[in-house]
Parts: sequence; C-alpha cells; structure tokens
Amino acid sequence: MGVYLSTPKTEKFSEDGENDRLRFGLSSMQGWRATMEDAVTYLTSLIHAAYPDLDSMTSFFGVYDGHGGQAVSKFCAKYLHQQVLQHEAYSAGDIGTSLQKSFLRMDEMMRGQRGWRELAVLGDKIDQVSGLIEGLIWSPRSGEANNHFDDWSSEEGPHSDFDGPTQGSTACVAIIRNKQLIVANAGDSRCVISRKGQAYNLSKDHKPELELEKDRILKAGGFIQVGRINGSLNLARAIGDVEFKQNKTLPAEKQIVTANPDINAVELCDDDEFLVLACDGIWCMQDTCMPCLLANLSERFLYQAIGQTQTDLKLEWDCMSSQQLVDYVREQLSSETKLSAICERVFDRCLAPTAGGEGCDNMTMILVQFKRPIGSGTLEEQQEQQLLTDQTATTDKSASGSGSGSGPELESGS
Repeated sequence: MGVYLSTPKTEKFSEDGENDRLRFGLSSMQGWRATMEDAVTYLTSLIHAAYPDLDSMTSFFGVYDGHGGQAVSKFCAKYLHQQVLQHEAYSAGDIGTSLQKSFLRMDEMMRGQRGWRELAVLGDKIDQVSGLIEGLIWSPRSGEANNHFDDWSSEEGPHSDFDGPTQGSTACVAIIRNKQLIVANAGDSRCVISRKGQAYNLSKDHKPELELEKDRILKAGGFIQVGRINGSLNLARAIGDVEFKQNKTLPAEKQIVTANPDINAVELCDDDEFLVLACDGIWCMQDTCMPCLLANLSERFLYQAIGQTQTDLKLEWDCMSSQQLVDYVREQLSSETKLSAICERVFDRCLAPTAGGEGCDNMTMILVQFKRPIGSGTLEEQQEQQLLTDQTATTDKSASGSGSGSGPELESGS
C-alpha cells in the first residue's frame, strides 16, 4: 500500500463543546496517508464529576502526532492527561511540573508486559467495516474515566523485558485554568494563540538542527544527517522511539531523543481571541517553506490591491504559517459559529492536490475560542487563581534552569 494512498481520505471526525469560559471545536482527517496516526484528547469542566481531580476552572486539550504507527499517539491520548491529574504537583497547583513529569512518565509506562499489552491493543483498534480508528478522540464518554486511578502495576509475562516502542509520537498539550494557560510540547505539533489578530507561537518545533537540540543529540552519541537524527528521525523530542534512548549513563532528559517538554505559561487577557493546537499536517515547519515565504510577503498587499478577501481569492498552498492560520480563522469566525467546521475548512484548504505536495500528512486541529470577559469567576476561584499564578512563576524558573522551559514570553508567529 505504501506510505500514501492513490486518493486521499477526506472524511472528517469532528466534535464541538463549550463551558462557561470557552467554546471549542476539533477535527481529524486522514488525508493522503495510508494510515491515521494522529490522536486527540479534550477534558473540560463539564466532566468534573467523571474526573474529580479536574476542578471546575480547568480544561485540558492535547494533540498527538504518531510516526511509525498509531499505538503511541493513542496511548498518550488515553493516559497522559490521567497522569497529569494524578501527579502530586498538580494537586499542589504546580501544573508545569505535573506536565513535565507526565510526558516522561509515558515512556516508563510503555515498557514491560503491561506496556507491550496496552500498545498491542491500541495499535489494533481499527473497525474493519468503516475503517474508523477507535480511540482517535479520547474523552470521558470513552469509559476510561472510571479507571483513571489505575496505579499501573507491573505484570509478568513473555514481554516483561520489553524496553518500549520503536514507534513514537509528538505531544502538544494546553491546560487552561481560569486566566492561566500552560502549554507543554515535545515534537513539531504546534500551539498558537491569537492576540488582537497577531499570531504568537506558544510552542517550538523541535527539529534536530536547533542548537539546543543539536548539542544534546551530539553529546548523547547521536548524529544529524540531512536534517534527521542518525539519518532516520526528523524530530529531536518525542514520546516513544526507544532506540534513541539507550544510553544507560544519561537521564531521560539528556538522551538523543527526549520526551522532556518545553513548558510555556502565559496569563490570558481580554485581547486573546482563540487558541489553536494542531499537528504538523497543516503547518509550514518553522514558517520558512517557500509557499509561506511568498505568501507572507505578498498576500495581504494583493488582497488590498484587488479588494478581495482571502476566501474570495482562494489562493492555494498546501500548508500555513501561524499567522496565515490566525488570519484564516478570524475571517471564518465572522460567519461560522461551529468551530469544528472551521477546522474542517482548514484541512480542505491545506490538502495537497497530489501526494507530492506539502499537505499530505494526517491533519488534526483543536480550535478553542475564549469567552469574554476572560477569567471571570467567583471570589473563591479568583483566590485559587492567584495561588496558581504564584506557583506557576516558580515552575517557570525551575523549568528554565533545567533547559526544559521556554518561559512566559510570547513569540510572534508571523
């Protein structure tokens, strides 16, 4: 069957929801790829009863882009949020630390007999009639909320010495608690916020050529060849990919490939319009591919010169920069109230006309629109928010010192 299909699968799997503070829509599409390896998770205050650790002020969104198979991305979608909510740091209000530890915990959980069994089950969950991948979208109705206190006890069996999967996955997660937004990222999925129409990247694409990544890779005994680690993987951080994590003298954070995420915490304000989390199927990596360079230089001038909107003109390219996506979403929001429909339109716009274009990957996107005024709540909630703000500031300093935090500054995505 090969890596690509002869005809893309354009069926979308979408959902929408909202609570007192936000609205969200999400969608996934397989596209040209022979298999669907993306997965997504969402938790909001509406399911507080199912997840008592998730207080009424908090929402969780995550996108996971698998490579080499679907098992690791689905494993993360099923279990990463559980680990975040169970971690003692989360209970203490230190969301950044709970995220960091939970990313690293995924690699630990996928080892041994229990890890092997879970991955085998998740990797085989495909409805042979419809082709729909079970567990593509994880939420409490899936039934896993009832056993989320599982202590992950070890099992004995023929795969007790299983060292972990050779498959891997990115992970890009956003936790919104009242006015605080905490983003954790490992890999090249991306989180972008629109503030008064300006795109700001809240995550970094972890490519091997970045100086920080390159330094770690070389010190751990790896090499970079044509933009790929050991000539193979084009990501410097990922969950799974055990073959790049075999140096027994180094901690997980210093392996050739690490699951250690960047943590970025920002305070939301009334200028913040919406948040996007998406896998790399829609992004131009580093916003420097030729279509994006040309478009960023000319498209706004062209629209102004001929008096047409982006939708009217229908300029086509197979991927978007962060700013292009923000511009497109803002335009769509003027006439479309269903957020998942906007995600679907993004996919249609980015889908390459042939299997040789940029937009040939699986596509997954979450669009979160903030309600105004942002962060309004009861006095008790406001007091808890102040406690979170103080604790998050401590987390940022700690993360920056270890090289895992990108700090609270907003980086323009234009």
